[in-house]
Amino acid sequence: VQLQAFGGGLVQAGGSLTLSCAASGRTSNMGWFRQAPGKEREFVAVVAWNGVSTYYTDSVKGRFTISRDNTKNTVYLRMNSLKPEDTAVYYCAAGTGYYLGTCYRQTSYDYWGQGTQVTVSS
Repeated sequence: VQLQAFGGGLVQAGGSLTLSCAASGRTSNMGWFRQAPGKEREFVAVVAWNGVSTYYTDSVKGRFTISRDNTKNTVYLRMNSLKPEDTAVYYCAAGTGYYLGTCYRQTSYDYWGQGTQVTVSS
């Protein structure tokens, strides 16, 4: 399975962006991670295979929404009220398992996209 992410860009603080990630085949849990300059890659959000269960890192709760369209094998990340500290390369990831208990771990995912840059100016 190959993942391709779209939608990054430059936006002012308080603005919005929507990232999308298309998978070449069916996957189970799909998530987003991000890596800021000089920092480790961190978990952002995950959506279960059925689109019902979602989890977010605390710093994006209430601002970001993850969703998926299984007819298109695509996951979305709607980002509102963006802050300069959201600046990072965002990576989509997909797994073949259904357990969400370790969704924050990179090792829970089998496939990764190429990353898309999100820059939030102050």
